[in-house]
Order: sequence, then C-alpha cells, then structure tokens
Amino acid sequence: MEMDINIEWIKVQLLMRKRFDEVLDVTSILYIIGLQELGKNHQPLKKEQKIDIIHIGTCTVLIPYGYYQKIGIDDDGWPHFKNIKKLPNNFVGELQENLMKKAIIEYLSL
Repeated sequence: MEMDINIEWIKVQLLMRKRFDEVLDVTSILYIIGLQELGKNHQPLKKEQKIDIIHIGTCTVLIPYGYYQKIGIDDDGWPHFKNIKKLPNNFVGELQENLMKKAIIEYLSL
C-alpha cells in the first residue's frame, strides 16, 4: 500500500507540475484545493487568509475520512467545517504526511 501512495503521489506532482510549472508540496496543493473550494482565483491575501485557505483544503480532503463535515458557508462565501472526530495524538510526521497525500490523491481522483 505504501508503494501505491508513493506512485500515486508522483502522478499528482506531475499533474501539478504540468499545470503550475513547478513541483508543489502537500501544503501548496492543499492551498490550491482550498482556493478551488472557496471558488476564488489566487489573489493577494494576508497571511491569516492563506492559512484559512489551507485549512479549507485540509478539511475538504479529510471529509471522506470522517474527520470533518461541511456545515455551511458564511456571508462572505467562506465554507465552515465541524470537526467530527479527533485526529490521533500521534498524528505527526510521516503518518500525517501519508494521510494527507492519500486524501489529496483521492480528492483529485473524484
């Protein structure tokens, strides 16, 4: 299974490189997913807003795993999520990276 994630991740990186002309990491891809879910094109944003967009991307890709549920959109058009179940206490490093890669792979294959 680990090898499958690595192969699929390489495919994601190749897709992103073709689209954006550079290799993107997990955080950058979550930012792009967040922008897509927000329905806005890239524009000058404050650091806080960029973090919020990465959060939108993170919540979105983790919905199928039961960690988040989309609960609505505010008056400014920003989606909001409810945390349904806690991420494991040991959710750091490689474990976190692999789950996020798998979630991104699944999101992009929808």
